[in-house]
Amino acid sequence: MEKQWSELTREEKRQERLKDYLAPPDIKFRDAKAEKLYKERADRMLKVRMCQEPDRVPVSLPTGNYPAYYAGLNLKKVMYDYKALRESWAKFMYDFSEYMDSFMGPGFVWSGKMLETIRYKPYKWPGYGLGDDVSTYQFVEEAYMRADEYDALMKDPSDFSFRTLVPRTVLAAEELKNFPSLNSMMGMTMIMVYPFSRPEMRAAFQALIDAGEEMERWQKEIMLFNMEMMAAGFPAGRGGLEVAPFDVIGDFLRGTSGAAVDMFRQPEKLLECIDMITEQIIENQISRVNASGGFTVGFPLHKGDDTFMSRKQFEKFYWPSLKKVMDALIDEGIMVSLFAEGAYNQRLEYIGDFPKGWVTWMFDKTDMARAKKMIGDTCAISGNVPASLMVTGTPKEVKEYCRRLIEACAPGGGYTLSGGCPATETKNPDNFRVYMEAAVEYGTY
Repeated sequence: MEKQWSELTREEKRQERLKDYLAPPDIKFRDAKAEKLYKERADRMLKVRMCQEPDRVPVSLPTGNYPAYYAGLNLKKVMYDYKALRESWAKFMYDFSEYMDSFMGPGFVWSGKMLETIRYKPYKWPGYGLGDDVSTYQFVEEAYMRADEYDALMKDPSDFSFRTLVPRTVLAAEELKNFPSLNSMMGMTMIMVYPFSRPEMRAAFQALIDAGEEMERWQKEIMLFNMEMMAAGFPAGRGGLEVAPFDVIGDFLRGTSGAAVDMFRQPEKLLECIDMITEQIIENQISRVNASGGFTVGFPLHKGDDTFMSRKQFEKFYWPSLKKVMDALIDEGIMVSLFAEGAYNQRLEYIGDFPKGWVTWMFDKTDMARAKKMIGDTCAISGNVPASLMVTGTPKEVKEYCRRLIEACAPGGGYTLSGGCPATETKNPDNFRVYMEAAVEYGTY
């Protein structure tokens, strides 16, 4: 008799989730060599995630938006020309495929037309608030939620998001602030029709429909790229992307300064909101991973580094909620990857308290040898080749830095050679080539 899902151990749940990753049922490999490479790469990456020793150190290139420039284009071009987006990323993958183990596809190069259509206030991008030659986005941080609105958010998060936050950030949908409260429709569902008698409301929803149609066109090209790369033998990460509970507030609601002030002026209200967001993240992410057939969730961490908050503040406001989310995901057989932006040297004593082989930390400016010593027995680690070195250094300097990293972090397994952050502005493609060569030359077990 088969066990019910709730009866499985976390290891058994993980094994079920990994089946499609290890042997994707919907992929027809290009040839026998591609299938062999896929299995080798997937096995290598999985062993490292589980803190085991693979055949060699895996490679994850810090490419960022570099593939567009390698193809002679720029970010503005590929944000609006989705076929060019797909083809430029594919060109880079094929040209640098010899020792690459995973790929960062163009899924974070958003559709410029879609963003324009919704008039998305938190972003500026090339040709829309930034110069045509700028190679990345700019996040426009504001306190989109006022200091006195915590109670309104916690009373009805869905309604607050729909009628307050969306109108403040998606300017094409500003009219939603005049939409009736969603909970007012209980027993009177027909009331939802009334707002659409106003042309302003119809225009707001039409803008969202238009943006959705543009997003569909963009998604088709992204999917074509992903399928092509998997057929060529490159495993794709299967899972979701999430934000730490504190970062939801510090990034998207109150902004950095607002969150910092709230830690002093209304700490209990802030903690209450963090607790609510934590429970929502757990429920939503498990549902999303289940629906997508994934096995991992990634977290870019923005406000938890050594320079933003003190140790006591980290212990109180940041780490407990994030760890609760991570523990809940692990219990469901979901592996967790975190990008510790900034420096986490003062956090290492906290962040290794997990069962072995479930958590991967990618570090930006953290001391890698110390990280290996303090958390390497339970957590996989990756990082931290500096973007500045990739952009301005010589191939010899890049290779030497990679050698030192590998010698410090690779013994016993559990290490992936990766960047501290994306190196889009790299001028010499040989820096990426010697980066990969270093993993083979110095990282073979």
